[in-house]
Amino acid sequence: MKYDQQRPLNSAPKLLRFQMYLNTLVIYFFIFGSGLVIGITLSFLFKISPFDFQLKQYTGLQSTPTASVLPISPPRPMLNYRNSVKNADRIGLKEYLKPPDAMHDMEDEELLWRASMVPLIHRYPFRRIPKVAFMFLSKGDLPLAPLWEKFFEGYDGLYSVYVHTEPSFNGTWPEESVFHGRRIPSKEVGWGEFNMVEAERRLLANALLDHANQRFVLLSEACIPLYNFSTVYSYVMDSTQTFIEAYDLEGPVGRGRYSDFMKPLVTLEQWRKGSQWFEMDRNLAIEVITDRKYFPLFRRFCRPACYSDEHYLPTFVSILFWRKNSNRTLTWVDWSRGGPHPSMYGEPEVTEKLLTDMRNSGPCLYNGEKTNVCFLFARKFLPSALEKLLRFAPRIMMID
Repeated sequence: MKYDQQRPLNSAPKLLRFQMYLNTLVIYFFIFGSGLVIGITLSFLFKISPFDFQLKQYTGLQSTPTASVLPISPPRPMLNYRNSVKNADRIGLKEYLKPPDAMHDMEDEELLWRASMVPLIHRYPFRRIPKVAFMFLSKGDLPLAPLWEKFFEGYDGLYSVYVHTEPSFNGTWPEESVFHGRRIPSKEVGWGEFNMVEAERRLLANALLDHANQRFVLLSEACIPLYNFSTVYSYVMDSTQTFIEAYDLEGPVGRGRYSDFMKPLVTLEQWRKGSQWFEMDRNLAIEVITDRKYFPLFRRFCRPACYSDEHYLPTFVSILFWRKNSNRTLTWVDWSRGGPHPSMYGEPEVTEKLLTDMRNSGPCLYNGEKTNVCFLFARKFLPSALEKLLRFAPRIMMID
């Protein structure tokens, strides 16, 4: 009974503390709510967000007064991609594959880099007609151009023409000529100098810019075709081999030109000689312009009386790509008279028999079988031979 009478007295302090806690909580809520209302009111008065207001207070930055609030920009409209493509010039595969003009402003280093690009997907996503690139290495004009004009006539789309001349040459060809606009950026070339090989690589690189070019023929202004275009085109396109002449020759004009400084990259047993005038496929052309191993070696150690145009490609191909090479050239030339230059043919020397013998000077191997058609071109013909060549062309070379 005594315990029951004291119980209310013990609970009184607890009730008092609870009421004080509740009052304190109400006061805190009231202060928080008041602060929130004041903050929102001030933000509208200063026309800035509470965050910006606080940020400028802490950073000491002063807001720039403005006459009015800047309007909110409307959302940008979504572009219709398909419509925009239709209204603009389309940059598609055709434009990408289109080779640049023969006369461009690329330096050699830039040219070689661009020409070395090779697609890893070998199946073409477009209809491709393979072409033969005819590359003329000339001092200047092409005196036998009328014969070549007849050779190319009627075969547009199956060939490309590139001309490397001396930089000082300022001649032109008529607009209707296949040689018009086909001169490439050229540099000086000296007989027997290493820049002859550099000019050959420059021609190859320019021709490689056209993805349709699949076979590459090096010619000079003194070269003529021995067969018509259809025969030449079929011969090189159907071939399973390349045509870089390469042979081992003892004596001063063969092994005698070798330098021991080329060891160990090139040994005397690997040293080869051959004709400058070649025919190759696209794969080999890319290997030639991207060679960074043997090319510098020959530039350094093969100088007159070592002639790189007679040794670099024959040696390079014989070391690395001999399985696919025929070890013969497609350009007929006569060295039987001796001396540093081959026989030359002017108007008196050009006969039907001469041209017939050049056309049938076999036998040789073509795709593993014997044939008498071994040379498709011949040199060295002088300008005075042009009239006779045009007269014999329909009857002997079947060039109408």
